[in-house]
This record gives sequence, C-alpha cells and structure tokens, in this order.
Amino acid sequence: MEDSVEINIHELVQARSSGNQVLPENNEDDPWLLIMGTETVEQWLPITESRQGGAVSATFLLICSGMGLPSFALPVALVSLGWYWGIISFTIGYVWQLYTIWLLVNLHESVPPGIRCSRFMHLSITAFGMKLGKLLSLFPIMYLSGGTCVLLIINGGSCLRSLYVEMWGYDYSKPASSDAEWCLLFIIIAVILSQFSPNLDSAAKIAALGSLAAAMYSTLLVVLSLVQNRPNGISYSVKQAPKEQKEIYGAINALGLIAFAFRGHNVILDIQGTISTCKEQPSRGPMNRAVSVSYLVIAACFYPLTLAGYWCYGNKLVTNNNMPLLRSFMEYHHDSMPKFVKAIIYLLVVTHFLTIFQIYGMVVWDNLERIYVTMKNRRCPKWLRGGIRALFGGFVYFVAVELPFLGALSALLGAITAVPITFIYPCLMWIIIRNPGRTSPMWYLNVGLAFLGIALVVLVETAAIRTLIVYGFKASFFDL
Repeated sequence: MEDSVEINIHELVQARSSGNQVLPENNEDDPWLLIMGTETVEQWLPITESRQGGAVSATFLLICSGMGLPSFALPVALVSLGWYWGIISFTIGYVWQLYTIWLLVNLHESVPPGIRCSRFMHLSITAFGMKLGKLLSLFPIMYLSGGTCVLLIINGGSCLRSLYVEMWGYDYSKPASSDAEWCLLFIIIAVILSQFSPNLDSAAKIAALGSLAAAMYSTLLVVLSLVQNRPNGISYSVKQAPKEQKEIYGAINALGLIAFAFRGHNVILDIQGTISTCKEQPSRGPMNRAVSVSYLVIAACFYPLTLAGYWCYGNKLVTNNNMPLLRSFMEYHHDSMPKFVKAIIYLLVVTHFLTIFQIYGMVVWDNLERIYVTMKNRRCPKWLRGGIRALFGGFVYFVAVELPFLGALSALLGAITAVPITFIYPCLMWIIIRNPGRTSPMWYLNVGLAFLGIALVVLVETAAIRTLIVYGFKASFFDL
C-alpha cells in the first residue's frame, strides 16, 4: 500500500485545520515538516522510517507499552479506597483513558493536506502552536520516556539479581554483586537489543515477546497468589490500613496510582505512525482494531492483578517498593514456592522490562537523530544510530545510579506529566483541531473531562507534596 504523500510547501503553509489552527509558516520552524529532496525527515527517523506495520504489530506494541511497573501498584490503591470505590475509580479511569486514546487515533490524520501527526509533540504543536505546544508537551514526553527507562533499569536490575539468587543462590565465599552492577547488566542487554530494532516497526517483534511475557507473569501472579494461604491478620477495612493510606490524602494518592497505571498515551501516535495509510484506507481503521484488542488484553490482566492482589494481601501489601504486588508475593510465599517458579516469574518480568525499554527509548532516540538530520540534511548513519543508543543507555544508567530514589517521586512528577498527557491534552486538542460547536455533546464532554483532569492534577500534586513533607523519603545519592 502506498503511504507517501506528495506535499507542496505553499499548500502546506496555507493548510488549516477545522479548528482554524494555522500550521507554522516557515517549514524550518517545525522540523517534522521539513522536505529534503524526494524524502521527508519522517522517512529518515526511527519512529516513522517504516510504514509497513498493521493492526497485529500495533497490538503488540500497545500491549507491551501499556503494561509495566504501575500495574504492580494497583492493589495498593484499593487499600485506601476499599473494594467499592476502588473498583469504580479503576473502571472510570479505564474508560476515560480509552476514550482519550480514541481521540488521539482520530486526530492522527486530521490536519490536511496528507499530514500525519506521528508524534505527540507534533500534534501538540499543531493544536496549541509552536511555543505553547512545546512548553506543554516537551517535559512530560521526555520524562515519560527517559524517566520510564530509568525506573526500568532500577527495577530490572533488581529483578535480575533476584533471578540469579533463585537460580544459583548466594555464594558467601565471594563479595556480593552490587545493585549498580546488576543495573549495568540490564542496560547492556537493553542496548544490545536496541541494535536489532532500527525503527519502531521492527521493534514490534520484540514487543510480541514482551506482551507474551507480561500476560504470563500476570497470570502466574494471580493464580499462584490465589492458591496460596493468605497472610495472617489481613484486613480489607480502610480503617485498618496504614496511617498514611487511610486518610483523605491517602485516597487521593490512590487515585493517582490508578491514573498512572494507564500508560502509553505518549507513544500512541508513534505506534499509529508505523501503519500504512491512504485516502481509501486510513490508518485509524487498523489502529482502532489494535487498540480494541490490546486494551481488552490489558484489562484482562489489570483487573485480576488488582482484585486478586488486594484479596490475597489486603492491608499487608508491601508498599515500600516500586513493585508492591510482586514483592508481597515473593515475601509471603518465599518458602512455600519452588525456586524455579520464582525464577520464571523474575525472568518474565525482566523480559517485559527489556522490551518496554525499546519502545520508550525510541522516542528519545528519534529526537536525538532529528538533531543530526536537520543539521546534516541526510539520514543518520548506522554507526551513529548505534552510538546514540549506547550513549543514551549510559546516560539513563548514570541517572538510575545517581537517583535511586526516583520512584519515590513518581506521584509528584507523574501528576504533572502522565495525567495531562493521558487525560487532559487529548480532550483540549480535539476541541482546538476539530472545533465542535459549543452546543454539541462533544464540546461539553471534552471540556468537562479536561477540567476534571485539571482538578485531578491539582489534587494528586497536593497530596504528593503533603506526603513527602509529612512522611519524608530517603534521598540517598549513588546508593543503589
């Protein structure tokens, strides 16, 4: 299927969206729209280098990117909210984020003539203008990409160490390897894997493995937790929850945990950008099918993890960790669970984390390659592409070792990055670009959701700051 669209610069400058948002008049102001010979910058960058993807590859990329660290913390939200409000809040969040995904998918090709917004920042610039668009989206996108990679290194290295211990045990005759060394091993494997995925479309093969691993460890955690004896003295009453979780700020933090669990909106447009398109068969068709299948799978994993995790451990969940459900399972069933079973779970988690790294890292690699492409007016050579990924791996490893407490700040930073990207910006961009009538249901719906999202940001940010002030956290540098 032919995907390229011949674009005349004069027509491009004159193009307006239905929301009267004018595209930048100088093509150099917007590097996404640079035209160089017969190839566009899009064809030279890793996210959009290949447009040969389809619904199947997009499904794997969506599942892999939509699951991860936050899913292990979902049962903790029910400790503060209880069964009733916890399930209701989770369901509302799930439907809300599914709706904003639908908005993004349908905005992907909303700007004529034939322009595809294959990156969140491009759509943000199209909707809000160059300066405001970058101001609103640059930091959230970079944090959700680079910050996710840092957390993957910290927790992936920890799981690698646990995997080694379960398989070969401790050797007390030798000095124990530090967490920094295990994190180094994780990033080395991740960087090597990145050399086999030159673009986002090719990463779908690795994402298929990661999706399978995520579904498998979710199933194992749910089933094995249910068949084991529950810890003594567990309670499902909010009054019996730890002090910091049973007060009103604990409930707000729980809403934040639910909001952070719905991840991947910052790469939705990137994934859709790998799908071929034409006027007769636009990319939103296969992308909508991919979203439907992938988020059914994600729901089939998230709901059991949340409900079974809370039922099995209640207020006894181990919360002083980035992966409460996994740590609770390993701590309470350490002696009753065969070593090979625990090793398999750790192996699956590490596999999934390595594949997530390829997807979220691609956003940063794409931006770094864009600098070279716009300066040199040519495609980035393979040796430089590999070097960029290795340097990025070294940088995020340094941040992981220097700031091992970054996970403790996830609520503080997530409120101003993940929540707007997931729940607010898509609604505002739909209003600006599609310009629905002010008396139409879509206008009221999107404005209402945007204000509700802003209120959620304020509440979660306030609760996160208050929690850090009252209870504090251990900010130890280079103490991984």
